[in-house]
Amino acid sequence: MPATFPALLADLLRTDPGRPLVTFYDDATGERVELSVATYANWVAKTSSLFVEEFDLERGDTVLVDLPTHWLAPVFVGAAWNAGLVVSFDPEQPADLTVCGPDGLERYADSGTVLASALLPLGVRFRDPLPEGVHDFGAEVWSQPDSFIPWDPPTPDDPALAGRTQQDVLTPAGDEVPDYVAGGRLLTTANPASPRGLAGLLAPLVSGGSGIWIRNPDPDRIERRVADERATARWVV
Repeated sequence: MPATFPALLADLLRTDPGRPLVTFYDDATGERVELSVATYANWVAKTSSLFVEEFDLERGDTVLVDLPTHWLAPVFVGAAWNAGLVVSFDPEQPADLTVCGPDGLERYADSGTVLASALLPLGVRFRDPLPEGVHDFGAEVWSQPDSFIPWDPPTPDDPALAGRTQQDVLTPAGDEVPDYVAGGRLLTTANPASPRGLAGLLAPLVSGGSGIWIRNPDPDRIERRVADERATARWVV
């Protein structure tokens, strides 16, 4: 088992870069997004470069990720760990960079360095001007390179979350996601950018599986989603 996130991502790219890794539905808008391993790695690389090159974040700095259930949540978490940064989901704790969606603009506009995503299809920019000092992810990420090689790569003992190292978060814990079997396809409504829902990202990621996340879930569509996506486990919270 790889002991750092960059090593895990490199392994996934070597073994099966074309398989689906992240699938996202928004039942309120009808949006569906699917990222293969290679596409996910590309988004992670671009976002890692944005963190390091544009915001001057260094190994050990903290990134607060305050997003709803969305396909970009696994991207931001992965990019932080790829660059050796610490991920936080607690808005009450200080952070070197805050990542938020449209609903967080008012709260975080005057809270230091802020990177906001419009959470629109294809990760595009906001349609309206942002508060002064808030950076638009959809405007800034596209200019970043498609590969990322950190000059100071993380080690297994570097913190990834409060109280958990990179090696800790990549060590499978089978009881965190009910009924999930390693290597399977997990359908869940749990927000991956949350302390509880993070397990729904990690369990498939470290075991060669994949995840399907549903925002604004329609209970009448769950069974159809399970069948269409060939999910092997579901975690509806």
